[in-house]
Amino acid sequence: MIPPLLFWYWWIGAVILAIAEIVLPGAVFIWLAIAAAATGALVLAIPGMGGEFQLLAFSLLSVLAWVFGRRFVRRHLAASDEPALNRRGEQYVGRRLILAEAVRSGVGRGHIGDSLWTVVAAEDLDAGTEVTVVGVDGIRLKVERTPSSQDHP
Repeated sequence: MIPPLLFWYWWIGAVILAIAEIVLPGAVFIWLAIAAAATGALVLAIPGMGGEFQLLAFSLLSVLAWVFGRRFVRRHLAASDEPALNRRGEQYVGRRLILAEAVRSGVGRGHIGDSLWTVVAAEDLDAGTEVTVVGVDGIRLKVERTPSSQDHP
């Protein structure tokens, strides 16, 4: 049998979980911290609550905090004015580039600025062909021949 825990143990646990949220990646510990703080408040309101009921309350409150927290974040999260900020390849969609190496068997290379990117295309293209970036496949740029382009020597 689990001995009854005092409410401040739960609040100390909530602080530790909140610190873990700050230090570790992800957004899970904050919901557990909220559940631990709520469990501490419940234990404070009902001092004779046994340890088993405290753990059950914490478990249920954790699930509820996670479900409602995720809904709240999705609903109230502001859209970014730079949605492709951390997805570098997506920033290049629509941009034109000249192939540095010919596309053979669907794979080639092209320069954007001072970077050399691997490009993929549905057709073989010669080096010097102007292409347009139409998408991203992992770390590869999907390209198509620019309709008005002429092959460069």
